[in-house]
Amino acid sequence: PGPSGFLGLGNLYNYMPIIGKYSWLELHKAGYDKYRKYGGIVKETMVLGQDIVWLYEPQDIATLLNGRDYPLRRSHLALAKYRLDRPHVYRSAGLLPTNGAEWWRLRSELQKEISAPKSVRSFLMAVDKVTKEFLRYLPKSQEVDMLPKLSRLNLELTCLVTFGERLYSFSPEEQDENSVSSKLMRAAETTNSNILPTDQGLGIWRHFETGPYKRLRKAQEYMESVAVDLVSQKLVFFKEDQNTEEDPDNLWSLRRNSLVEEYMKNPNLDLFDVVGMAADLLLAGVDTTSYTTAFALYHISRHPEVQRRIYEESLRVLPSKDTPLLADHLNSDIPFTRATLKEVFRLNPISIGVGRILTKDLVFSGYHVPKNTVVVTQNMIACRLEKNFPDPEVFSPDRWLGQAKGCINPYLVLPFGHGMRSCIARRLAEQNILTFLLRLMRNFEIEWKGDDEEMDVITLLINKPSLPVSIQLHERLY
Repeated sequence: PGPSGFLGLGNLYNYMPIIGKYSWLELHKAGYDKYRKYGGIVKETMVLGQDIVWLYEPQDIATLLNGRDYPLRRSHLALAKYRLDRPHVYRSAGLLPTNGAEWWRLRSELQKEISAPKSVRSFLMAVDKVTKEFLRYLPKSQEVDMLPKLSRLNLELTCLVTFGERLYSFSPEEQDENSVSSKLMRAAETTNSNILPTDQGLGIWRHFETGPYKRLRKAQEYMESVAVDLVSQKLVFFKEDQNTEEDPDNLWSLRRNSLVEEYMKNPNLDLFDVVGMAADLLLAGVDTTSYTTAFALYHISRHPEVQRRIYEESLRVLPSKDTPLLADHLNSDIPFTRATLKEVFRLNPISIGVGRILTKDLVFSGYHVPKNTVVVTQNMIACRLEKNFPDPEVFSPDRWLGQAKGCINPYLVLPFGHGMRSCIARRLAEQNILTFLLRLMRNFEIEWKGDDEEMDVITLLINKPSLPVSIQLHERLY
C-alpha cells in the first residue's frame, strides 16, 4: 500500500512548494502521515519507475539491515558525480556514495584508525583540552544560541583529529563571516541541504547544472580546497621527526598522530583516498555532532532533574574543574549521562532512518519486495509510537537504565545506522559529545531561554533543530 500519484506517474509533485502537501524540510511529518494512512510498510512511487519502500516495524528493519552482502545504498548521488568528474583529486566517490567492493576497500582500511576503541581513546586528552578552551569562549550570564557555537567546536575537533591542525575557530578573527572556519561551516550545511533535492526526482542535474547542484558544487569546491591544502601540509612534513619537545600549546604532544598521518602510512591507501576521506570527515563531522549536541542541550535545559543527575555524575569523574577526563570515566562511570544521550537519539536522531538498495528479494510484513528496490527505515517515527515506547513524547533517560532497557527492541534507536555500513566515526562522535556534556555540566548550570513551543526538526538530510537553541550559562562556584 502507498501513494503512487496521479495515474501512477509518481508522488513527487506532493513534495513541491505551494502545490504539494509534503516538504523536503519536514520529511518526518510526511513519514507519519503515510504511516497513519497506510500502516507499517508503505510503497511510494516518486516518479514512474522509481519506488521507495518505507519500513516502520522493527522486525522489518532487522530483516533489512542484517543482510550479509555488501550493503548498498542510493545516496549522495550528486556528490558522487562531482567527485568522479574530478579524477585528478579523487580516486573514487568516497565512503558516502560508493557501493560494492570499492566501498569495502575504503571502509576496511579507514575504519582501522577511526573506529577502533583504543584509537578513539587516544584522542580524548586533546579533545578534552579543546573543549575546556571552548567553554572559556562561551558568553556567560547572557542568552546565547548554542548551535552556531557548537558548530565551531565540532569543526575545530574535526580538523584536530583529522589533520592534527587547529583552525582557532573560537578566535575573534575566525568569527568573521569570511574566515576559513565560517566558510567551512556554511559549505558543510549547504552540501547537506542539497543532497535530498538531488537524490530524489528526475536527476536533471546529471545533464545540466540545476540550482541545487550548483550550490552543492560550489560548497564542495571550497571544502575540497581546504582538505587538499591541509593534506598537502601533512605530506610536506610527513617524513620529519614527530618527537618534538612538549609544548603546552601543541595538542599533539598529548596524543598520537592525526588520522591523515596514520592513513599516509597505510600502503593500501593512496593520496587520492586520503584526500577523499579528509573531505568526507569535513562534510560529515561537523553538522551531525553539532545538531545532536544542540538537541541534548534543549532537553537537558528543560528538565532540571536530568541536569542535576548529569551534574552529579560530572562531580564524581571531575572532582575539580581541572581534573583530567579519563577514558575509563566515559566507559563505566557515567551511566545516566549515556542514557540521556540515548534518549536524545530516540527523540531527535541524526536522520529519519537508514536507506538500502536490496541485493536480493526480501519479505517485509508479508509483502514481497524485489531486488534493487530502494528501502528506507522510518526509525524516527517508530521511536515516537506508543506501541514501542510508553509516553513516547516524554523525555525520560531512565528508559535506558536497569531492567527497562531490556524491553526495548534494539532495532528502534539506530542513530548511527547498523552493521557493516554503520557510521564509521560513531565512537569518536559519542566521545566528543559526552566530553562536552560532562565539562559543561561540571562548570555551568544551564537555563532554557528559548521559545515555549516544542522543538521540531528540519530534515536537511540530517535533522537540524527547527528553532534557536537559546540557553543561558550560570557558572558554578566550585
